[in-house]
Amino acid sequence: MSELLQSVKEFLAHRFNLKDDQADESVVINSIQKNIEFKGVNLWTLIFAIFIASIGLNVNSTAVIIGAMLISPIMGPIMGIGLGIGINDLELVKKGARSLLFATLIGIVTSAIYFSITPLHEAQSELLSRTSPSVWDVFIAFFGGLAGMVAASRKEKTNVIPGVAIATALMPPLCTAGYGLAIGNWYYVLGALYLYFINSVFIAIATYLMSRYLKITKKQFEDENVGKRLTRYMLIIVVITFLPSIYLAYKIVNKNIFESNAQKFIKEQFIFPNTQVVTKSFVYDNPDKSINILLFGEQLSKNKIDSLNKNLAQYELKDTKLSIIQGLKARQQIDLNQIKTSILQEVYAKEANGDTTHRTNRKAPVPPASGKILSPDSTVLKELKVLYPDIQNFGVGKMIIQHVNKSATDTVEIAIADFKSKFGLKETRKLQSLLRLRYQSDKLKLVVQ
Repeated sequence: MSELLQSVKEFLAHRFNLKDDQADESVVINSIQKNIEFKGVNLWTLIFAIFIASIGLNVNSTAVIIGAMLISPIMGPIMGIGLGIGINDLELVKKGARSLLFATLIGIVTSAIYFSITPLHEAQSELLSRTSPSVWDVFIAFFGGLAGMVAASRKEKTNVIPGVAIATALMPPLCTAGYGLAIGNWYYVLGALYLYFINSVFIAIATYLMSRYLKITKKQFEDENVGKRLTRYMLIIVVITFLPSIYLAYKIVNKNIFESNAQKFIKEQFIFPNTQVVTKSFVYDNPDKSINILLFGEQLSKNKIDSLNKNLAQYELKDTKLSIIQGLKARQQIDLNQIKTSILQEVYAKEANGDTTHRTNRKAPVPPASGKILSPDSTVLKELKVLYPDIQNFGVGKMIIQHVNKSATDTVEIAIADFKSKFGLKETRKLQSLLRLRYQSDKLKLVVQ
């Protein structure tokens, strides 16, 4: 048994050996020291990276943001701090801290200037994702820092350092903080700076641990208490950084579970022949949780809504408030253009083989005496006014059509709509599909004037 354990130990030691291809200690230390100070090339590269990252966040381009991460030299002083702690070099720690503070201020100010003058001020998804850090960012920074230090200690440099720069993403949160400063949103500023702080601290901690694992020679303090204080401060910083991230991760997980259950609830419960879900939104704010839904079409009865509320418990949504907006109540609360787009896209997607409707510039034919124009349902007319503010006249009725070469006649349902502005063929088809669904008639024809 002891021989087997020895064999396993030797196998693992051989596989995980980092001494092979390890550069001399002086080379490793000089390589990290060279990238700490921001002057000359490093400073110019830093400023260029800040602008590139800001533009990428501004236009929501992942590729541009990745490019900024690759050219950013901001990881240099962070690794310098970690290495300095690992080898008891206080001067290296101080130099790295000064450079990191300088780079941080330059990054925030430069990005704030950019976001102050850009015509695009909307917060895109790439930017918003940098405002809510969690414990996963801690692990990413930690393992990224370990990989970075391993790569820095090799004789032959690999593509690990660029990969670490992309994974740990130091530049985007810094520029996000500049964006928050430019628009006066302190939530963005604090969230982004916290993410930046997480990345910086745990890259430094990982560098420190890897330097000790590689047994890089330590300097001796004249006063042993200095080393103890340094270790104590490091542990305090780690705990202060780590604990809030656990709470944020807990909230993120619970929010994702809540939204998943809410999506399933809507998908399975809101299946009605004459009613469609136009928009849906979820609010997760303990202890208040709510599902907000806008419906289009036939209004649900109070009994049906009560039944839906009772069914929330089946989806682990017992304490969730269900808010249903129907009919014209939505006009004051939801973007009408959004309603129009959502309804027509969904209806048009369902209408796989709809009839071709031709737009005509002439007046609609007047039906014969045997036909009767019916008044449209008042609810439909009100809904159309909401969706199409330019609509002037609308009518729905049945027309008897006499075939020219046959004695047979057909009864056809016709909708006639008159608009102030030009109404294209594509819009006509979508409106016809909407009306067919609304009136439960697959043969309804639409004539646009």
